[in-house]
Amino acid sequence: MALPNTYRDDETRYRLQSVERALDTLELLGAAGPDGVTLTELTERLSVSKSTAFALLQTLITRGYVADSGSRLSRRYRLGMALAKLGDAAEEQSPLIGLATPVLRSVTAATGLTTRLVLPEGPYAVVAARVDAPGTVRFASYLGKREYPHCTSAGKALLTALPAERARALAVEAGLPVRTSRTITDPDALLRDLEVSAARGYAIDDEEDSEGVFCVGAAIYDRTGECVAAISGTGLKLNRPTWRLDELGVAIREAADQITTALGGPPFAERAGSRTPGSEQDTERQDG
Repeated sequence: MALPNTYRDDETRYRLQSVERALDTLELLGAAGPDGVTLTELTERLSVSKSTAFALLQTLITRGYVADSGSRLSRRYRLGMALAKLGDAAEEQSPLIGLATPVLRSVTAATGLTTRLVLPEGPYAVVAARVDAPGTVRFASYLGKREYPHCTSAGKALLTALPAERARALAVEAGLPVRTSRTITDPDALLRDLEVSAARGYAIDDEEDSEGVFCVGAAIYDRTGECVAAISGTGLKLNRPTWRLDELGVAIREAADQITTALGGPPFAERAGSRTPGSEQDTERQDG
């Protein structure tokens, strides 16, 4: 349903540019990694003057949301520990994260996969919780990271819950960039992949987002039957056969069912056969 023009005008009117710049700064620092960025790098990425970028950084440093290190000419900026406190508070305030985290830990212990909970945010899948697998291998999936829906298993799992045209529209909105030689970049091919994923109850990213890495994901539903999140398990491909990926996919699907059931939603067995991407029931739900 199209939003009234007055609603869109109000939405734009009440957005503060200074706050948006501060949030953009935090997101850029989050994506920069442990080395952080210099003032010049931040200025270029924000497309603002050095004085504006410096003022933003000093304000955030004062509140503990940004930290700096190094001398004047080599000073670098990174995220501050005040954000960790907010992250803990956000986790405590989210019942979904509280329900999902023990399940993620159990799946990681049983499979050796790094597990994650993602939430839909516009066309993207955003990482809300993560349990790292034992060992030295760590996958780049920090909390709050936005992931493309067309090449990640959790993103595709979210798309399987939508009517085909809505799933296509979101994938196109996010863009379908080539991440590896195996990335699906054609919308029609993606829809075919989603249809298969919906039928078996889990999606597979077979080195589509990162070379040498696979991921399996499944959607989570609430008591209204709406898809509210997805979980995924990630590991190194290491010549794993297809049957092993499917075996892990079933494990992830069963874990998603545990969370779905805790939320009062319908598990896969109840959904199977009643709905596929683009089915009449899905279209009615979307229009309603």
